[in-house]
Amino acid sequence: MSNPLEAIAGVPNAAQPLPRLVTGGQPSAAHFEALQRAGVEVVLDIRDPMEPRPFDEPALVERLGMEYVNVPVTGGTLDDQTMTRILDVLRTNAARSVLVHCASGNRVGGPLIAHLLLDHGADQDDAIQTAMRSGLRGADILQWGLDYVEQHRG
Repeated sequence: MSNPLEAIAGVPNAAQPLPRLVTGGQPSAAHFEALQRAGVEVVLDIRDPMEPRPFDEPALVERLGMEYVNVPVTGGTLDDQTMTRILDVLRTNAARSVLVHCASGNRVGGPLIAHLLLDHGADQDDAIQTAMRSGLRGADILQWGLDYVEQHRG
């Protein structure tokens, strides 16, 4: 069995920012099969369900015995409610291996920053660098993550 990062080799911006968390762009059907063999248990898809896909991802993921969760991140959903839903999925599955993906890895960056800062005590610069290595490119996504942390840091 390969590890989850090896399982998503070739996926745009594939990364493993935490031992039980892999991130990236859109995996292929073969990637999902490899992820299942590598022990990934939860797929958190943050693409809008209306975005075009070459296959029925929810059906494939569920057929493979993994849990499929969709929390759409779009220009109109960069809000606290969406971030809280994503972080809730990551927090409730902390003991499981999780894949978080969008189309390119960019949208993964905001939630990754918030997760690293709020739940793992990361340094802000390190969290931003990790998110950028994971595909973050949009200033709006970066700011969304930082704003959420500012408002929710205890």
